[in-house]
Amino acid sequence: MTQEKAKTKSKICTTTHNNADSLYALSGTKVESKEFWRWGTDNNMPEALAVLSRHSTAHRRIINDKADYISGKGFNFDSSVPLLANIVKRANGDGESLRQVLNKLAFDKSLFGNAFLEVITDEKHTFLSLHHQDATRCRVAKDSQHILLHHDWHHFRANEAHSLPLYPQFEKQSDGTLRSIIHYKDYEPMFEHYGVPQYIAGMNVSAIAYKTDRWNIARLDNSFQLSGVMMIDNAVDNEAEAAELARMAEQRFAGKPGQVMFVIRDESSDDNSRFIPIESQNDGDWKDLHDQATSDIVVAHSWFRSLSGLDYSTGFSAERILHEYEVALNTVILGEQSELLEPIVHAISKILQIDCSSLEIINRPPTRTKPAYMRVWEARKMDGLEYDENDEQQQLFLSEIGA
Repeated sequence: MTQEKAKTKSKICTTTHNNADSLYALSGTKVESKEFWRWGTDNNMPEALAVLSRHSTAHRRIINDKADYISGKGFNFDSSVPLLANIVKRANGDGESLRQVLNKLAFDKSLFGNAFLEVITDEKHTFLSLHHQDATRCRVAKDSQHILLHHDWHHFRANEAHSLPLYPQFEKQSDGTLRSIIHYKDYEPMFEHYGVPQYIAGMNVSAIAYKTDRWNIARLDNSFQLSGVMMIDNAVDNEAEAAELARMAEQRFAGKPGQVMFVIRDESSDDNSRFIPIESQNDGDWKDLHDQATSDIVVAHSWFRSLSGLDYSTGFSAERILHEYEVALNTVILGEQSELLEPIVHAISKILQIDCSSLEIINRPPTRTKPAYMRVWEARKMDGLEYDENDEQQQLFLSEIGA
């Protein structure tokens, strides 16, 4: 195998980013360093984006689906080139296929607007290994010619950082290998060192969708009971004692979050303890807000509802899914595939000196429906199966065989 000599990935290390590339602040220690450009005002933007994606259902689903569609269902390639077949089957010493590596790159690029691919070889170019690097661990060096990797950017130490030159430059490492790193980034005006995710305008609506979900969870925790104020007459010696009594009552009876607020007041001759309900008639407003936020998330991602697993009042429509898939294929998927694959093809061709022109990603629609005017060999090619365009039987149209 061409990749057996590259069993290990680079150690993870550190870097930082300037204010011009700052977008989103995540609470935490601000890392200062003269060695890298900060990614966000406090260098924690990747972590903030990752956390947001774990809390917004529709947002995360779109990122997952975009990564799967962009990485496709495998590759078509010239099987007579054994080195190319080896790379497709085993892209690195960890046993990952090229499709697995591409899927991680597509996921990072959809989530962060940035992705990083490490390229490993030796001086004689006897092997090639391709490793995805977690974008949260990467920063651009101050010289803008290197990427620094670190395992914990909250506690950056320069001696723990590992530096890799940007492709096509290679530098010799302590293990004798030559290594480089490809930095993919989505263009955004005013941002030079890092890309910006396409959904950046939808970050607030992602947060809204998350908060409306939390509101529903709180209602479930309270068994959909009314919120209100409980006035209790009780003899207390001081305000501190009253506050402690209210706290204990809320802890035991109030629910999560506080469904009932307890107020303790001085005891009177008549017991005036009573519950004052706080009624809310805004359930419809909350639902409308959640639905609008979900729709805005889809728009911000430049994506499509039927490809995001979202429900429709009109029910399931295979025709609509296929139509939106075709639009997505020609407006989003093919462009992203080309951007991710071109540097990989260039690296394989340059290092292994083989023809990679036949390497292409297999794209399949989410449903199995194919047009009746498609020939059998075309359908087999689309599904990633062996085909022979000169075979007489495969010249038939699908309509002729009842497919």
